[in-house]
Amino acid sequence: MNIVTRKKRNAVSLLALLLSAALVLTGLPLGANAATSAEIQKEIDALEEKNAEIQAQLDAIQSQYDANYSDMEAMVAQKNAIDQEMTLLNDKIETTNQQITAYGQLIADTQEELDQAEQKLKDLSNQHRERIRAMEEQGTITYWEVIFEANSFTDLLDRINMVEEINASDRRRIEQMRIAADIADATRLNLESEKADLEQTREQLAQDEAVLEEKRAESDQVLHELEKKAEEFQVLLEESEALQDELMQQIAAKEKDLKQAKYDEYLAKLALQGENPPSNATWVTPVSGYVLTSPFGMRTHPILGVQRMHNGIDMSCAQGTPIYATRAGVVTAASYQAGGAGNYVSINHLDGFASIYMHMTHYVVSVGQNVSQGQLIGYVGSTGLSTGPHLHFGISYAGTYVNPLAYIY
Repeated sequence: MNIVTRKKRNAVSLLALLLSAALVLTGLPLGANAATSAEIQKEIDALEEKNAEIQAQLDAIQSQYDANYSDMEAMVAQKNAIDQEMTLLNDKIETTNQQITAYGQLIADTQEELDQAEQKLKDLSNQHRERIRAMEEQGTITYWEVIFEANSFTDLLDRINMVEEINASDRRRIEQMRIAADIADATRLNLESEKADLEQTREQLAQDEAVLEEKRAESDQVLHELEKKAEEFQVLLEESEALQDELMQQIAAKEKDLKQAKYDEYLAKLALQGENPPSNATWVTPVSGYVLTSPFGMRTHPILGVQRMHNGIDMSCAQGTPIYATRAGVVTAASYQAGGAGNYVSINHLDGFASIYMHMTHYVVSVGQNVSQGQLIGYVGSTGLSTGPHLHFGISYAGTYVNPLAYIY
């Protein structure tokens, strides 16, 4: 081998290495900048510390509530005592009102008795005045005049009996008048006493009603203070419990993220170890009518003539054959690489997996575009470092290429 040939081969090898490095830097679909399990664990630890602080706050509030519970019990007992007082006052007021009603009836009856006594006294007085007036009109008649004017002994006896009867009638009338006057005076005194008792009862009623009103106000105040204190504690408890619940939700979400991160790291480790991480997704073949001309793995490069890793499969098919997205995702690259991938497209499938399509005649998608599974993204060509029309198709997980044949069939 001459020096020129060796220099040429060395230059080609160097070019291959440079192209390989460029391909790794620009063409590989790298995984998303997701947090590692260690970072997520630190976040969980921080959240748990914060949760412990909130729990301490909750415990302090509960201790404060317990310390003040005896005061609240005393307030409840005070409220109950006031309510009992109010019940008794209401009973007393009701009884007093009944008493006032009875006094009213009694006074009405006594007034009627007084009216009758005064009327009787008035009638007796009128009769007595008529008797006196008659005696004045007839002149004064003495006992001796009645006797000496008698015509006979029989007449004398009759006159004596008449005088005695007149005197007895006058005496009875006067006695009746005295009795009627006494009854009227006694009834009047009784009526005044009953009215005084009624007035005193009404005053007592007014005092009891005033006390009842004070007790109502006191009861309302105690109840208000009790409700306010209970509401304050309840608000504090609810706020702290809401914070704690929110943190627990965050911790649960982080635990889920941690589990996923550990699983993703496990899959990435599998990929680094040359194994194919499992996928629950459905993959479709990106082209039809192809012939597999170069599998995944170590091979002698058809142009460079060196042993190197082939990070995909070559699918030989006619120029212009449509290329479809093997899964839905977001286009992360749609560009041209001279002397390497040619026109190529990279799609991130948002679950750690990505796919890459090289050597296109041209592509019909753009960076940032969302594509669906089976959507047209370009056409088979031979651009870049290629010996003929074919699709170089690769699948990676977390930035490490895996065997595409483990996913498409």
